[in-house]
Amino acid sequence: MKRLYLLLIGLLLIPAAFALQRAPKPLELSSDTTGGPVFIVPVDGMIDNGLARYIERAVSDATTRGAVLTVFEIDTFGGLVDAADKIRKTLLDAQMPTVAFIDKNAASAGALISYAADRIVMVPGASIGAATVVEGGSGDEAPDKYQSYMRGLMRATAEANGRDPQIAESMVDPTLEVEGVSEKGKVLTLSATEALELGVADQILETTDDVISAFGLDTPSLIAHSETMAERVLRFLGSPVVQSILMLMMLGGLYFELQTPGVGFPGIIALLGIALFFAPHYLLGLVEVWEILLFALGVGLIILELFLFAGFGIAGITGLVLVVFSLVAALVGNVGFSFPPFDVVMPSVYTLAVTLILLVIGMAMTARMFPAFSASNILVLSPELKSSEGYTSASTHDEYIGYVGPTLTDLRPSGSMLIHQKRVDVITSGEYIDRGVDVEVVQVSGTRVEVRIHEA
Repeated sequence: MKRLYLLLIGLLLIPAAFALQRAPKPLELSSDTTGGPVFIVPVDGMIDNGLARYIERAVSDATTRGAVLTVFEIDTFGGLVDAADKIRKTLLDAQMPTVAFIDKNAASAGALISYAADRIVMVPGASIGAATVVEGGSGDEAPDKYQSYMRGLMRATAEANGRDPQIAESMVDPTLEVEGVSEKGKVLTLSATEALELGVADQILETTDDVISAFGLDTPSLIAHSETMAERVLRFLGSPVVQSILMLMMLGGLYFELQTPGVGFPGIIALLGIALFFAPHYLLGLVEVWEILLFALGVGLIILELFLFAGFGIAGITGLVLVVFSLVAALVGNVGFSFPPFDVVMPSVYTLAVTLILLVIGMAMTARMFPAFSASNILVLSPELKSSEGYTSASTHDEYIGYVGPTLTDLRPSGSMLIHQKRVDVITSGEYIDRGVDVEVVQVSGTRVEVRIHEA
């Protein structure tokens, strides 16, 4: 009987324990943060260096204004790992409490940013995870060294905020298995309910106002922080796709400009691409003056090689190396000659490599197809002018063929005959024909009129 009572008590405690495990964590402020405003900061779209710069400014503004809480409204499918790492460091170093309010997606690099916040709150139906690193060009899974780097970031960030590092790592590596959570061979993605049960999320709430109320802030001063127009333009110009387009503009424009004398349309396109590529990166802090000067020096050496030396020698090769190096340096956040780890630099190298491949393909297709368009004739001469299309070097008289008339002079083998009461210079195929003999026109080619003796 005693055993039966113990069994019944155990069965009654299981649901209570399960309910306790699923109970949301209380959202509390530290005792020394009272009376300040609450900052609402949107984190949406692609995670790039422009967004990292904006988040840094938002946290700085919140610190200056003495914010009691900063809520980051996250809805992103991810982006650049190096940019996400910058945002991660900014959030970990923030002097006020931070909340990642996920509405509706925190995928890939968005999961890393969410883990960096002090608290994670999700709306019903939201998801977090799938943080495997992929290659920007193909979308295929990146090599293991990149996954290892991302696993380290996720693990360290989870540990910094008291979350399970094994669950965080399983969002990156499909080979990891968390018993009762994720199967081996599948990257972990959690719904809002699953994240709450596993302690990844602290609460599930509907709105930002609910988040603020959960902290016990009934009527705080709210500051809706937002990007400036300049920051939005910088984010657009700094995105990887636009970067590739701008590099195509500058490199392709320089190539075609060097093929034609003077400064024309390709040169203007190249200058525009250079300005739109380097200016945003300089303002974002990714480009230093020496990198711009290095690019200009490389272009100068290539021009010098093409116009002053035969072939493509030391000056041309050196210029090409300087151009490529300066573009890679412009795509990464280096300080002087101190560059980030190789794993962080490689995505920029891939971006430049894909751009150069597209440039070569584009130049080959342009060289093949451009002359076929009628509009291109103002720039490029048509390579073949056919008589069948109406192009001739002189007026021709095909109507002479078959005409019979007398010779006005001896044909030795050239001379003249009378055609339509007009004296016309003619020639035989080699034979001699006397004056006054009837001949027949057999062929007309340009100004050459060939005849032979007419046979009645």
